[in-house]
Amino acid sequence: MTVHFIGAGPGAPDLLTLRGRDLIAASPVCLYAGSLIPVDVLDHCPPGARIINTAPMGLDEIMAEIAAAHAAGHDVARLHSGDLSVWSAMGEQLRRLRAMDIPVTITPGVPAFAAAAAALEAELTLPELAQSLVLTRTPGRASTMPPAESLTNFGATGATLAIHLSIHNLAQVVADLMPAYGADCPVAVVWRASWPDQRIVRATLETIEQAVADSMERTALILVGRVLEARDFAESSLYAPGYDRRFRPQDAASRFAGASE
Repeated sequence: MTVHFIGAGPGAPDLLTLRGRDLIAASPVCLYAGSLIPVDVLDHCPPGARIINTAPMGLDEIMAEIAAAHAAGHDVARLHSGDLSVWSAMGEQLRRLRAMDIPVTITPGVPAFAAAAAALEAELTLPELAQSLVLTRTPGRASTMPPAESLTNFGATGATLAIHLSIHNLAQVVADLMPAYGADCPVAVVWRASWPDQRIVRATLETIEQAVADSMERTALILVGRVLEARDFAESSLYAPGYDRRFRPQDAASRFAGASE
């Protein structure tokens, strides 16, 4: 018996990975975060599967369900939204399952920031503007932030910021980032990225509060950075005619000559 942690993606059912789909189809028990997982994903469950919405459950209750499945020899598909590597609460579940000597697998999912960038038709790292993407959040009721991980500290880098779980703190986000990025810095808020009712608001740090005007709550991602509106940016050397690379050596003297064969 194995517990399969599966990142179900940002919302669109067809952004579930093939591996995730197949594991769901092979598991007699499915535990899913009902507040964020689209019900269409559950169509992959096998006939007669025990399907449990964990949204109203505590950790002890979730572990009890898994322990019961383990005793019965049933694999469990444990579905979380987006990708499991960030803000999924998977870590605390893994710790308990390891103590119970229950095997696990982890299948990644499409993260919310990637779905948001796709909706914006944007690359979040552009040459000479930003080559780093910071995934972060502001403090919330469920989790505090380590003191060094402040928006002001991240803002000092000039990197593109993907700020999760923070639409309720939008005023503080603006106040923290304005000094480093400037009032005219582009901002995009993507609500329910990839869902049918997806909504996008584009503005600047100076105007984003008014543009959003309390029209979004939860499941909204805030993206901040010059890359969001950049048109006049340098091109990378990757495809430049004179760029010497392994799969396109420039001449016989190239250190890559013969390497691609």
